[in-house]
Amino acid sequence: MTAALACGALQRSGAETDGRAVRLAGGLAHLGIEDGDVVAVMLRNIPAFVDVIQGCRLAGAYYCQINWHFKRDEAGYILADCGAKVLFVQPDLLAEIAAAVPSHVKIIIIGADSGQGDDFDAWLAAQAPYSGPPRTPRGHMAYTSGTTGRPKGVRRLPLSPEQQALSAQVTKEALGIYPGVRSLLSAPLYHSAPSSFAQQSLLQGELFVLEERFDAEATLALIERHRIDTVYLVPVMYVRLLRLPPQIRSRYDLSSLSFVASTGSPCAPDVKKAMIDWLGPVIHEAYASSETGYITVMKPQDAARKPGSAGRAIGQAKIRILDDAGRE
Repeated sequence: MTAALACGALQRSGAETDGRAVRLAGGLAHLGIEDGDVVAVMLRNIPAFVDVIQGCRLAGAYYCQINWHFKRDEAGYILADCGAKVLFVQPDLLAEIAAAVPSHVKIIIIGADSGQGDDFDAWLAAQAPYSGPPRTPRGHMAYTSGTTGRPKGVRRLPLSPEQQALSAQVTKEALGIYPGVRSLLSAPLYHSAPSSFAQQSLLQGELFVLEERFDAEATLALIERHRIDTVYLVPVMYVRLLRLPPQIRSRYDLSSLSFVASTGSPCAPDVKKAMIDWLGPVIHEAYASSETGYITVMKPQDAARKPGSAGRAIGQAKIRILDDAGRE
């Protein structure tokens, strides 16, 4: 069963999330979504994003997350390039990009009906649960551009059972996600790593806490309230947490925390040291790419010995250093 969900004032059981997901999958099938199709999602960190993640998994569709800061041309390019058939979007975000949405894309609005598409809750309630043959579970279709050119969509192929076992071990080492974990995420779900963190938390965890936006003290309060085991943070969040006055930091019981996952940008050694001095040896920094997944992890036990390192290879990753002629 899917992990229970907490987001703001909302508390939802895993059974409730599963029920919504099977209806969403049924709705997507009714809209013509087939195995391997793409569904676009332009949402902030709200509970409906979880519905889309889980519903697309049952429908065998990739969900292509679009940065909600994007303007018309940026979002329009991705919508056209990924071949999305459906777009889940919040009304204020739709107002910015509406002119660039391809005419064939069905729009499902998350929030008040503005007359430009279907309101999500009303639409979801009207859908029959998916009852067709099982489809191949898929994850996100991330767009990545490095430093040059237009972003390119990355579709990760479905995993064999053997690959799934290896992936689960890598997920545990890099993200601290394992069966029964209680996890917290406040980073934007449109990024690849937070999206992966959410997928695995929902599949394996007991409780997934989604923070709508990062707030340093609120994050500490959520860790205490929900007895969080694993939290995903990035270095800029570390800096904001460390800026909290000592009397505020000491106000919260963080003893449940055993793993802090971080990736996406390198952490300055002095910032990491300050976090480890505060929270103990729980800070894990991973190096990854949208195309390959996780490649290395720097464990907290090695941080003092090799400050600034990206860590050791994990899973089946192999690292070689080659000269200009390709010689090792």
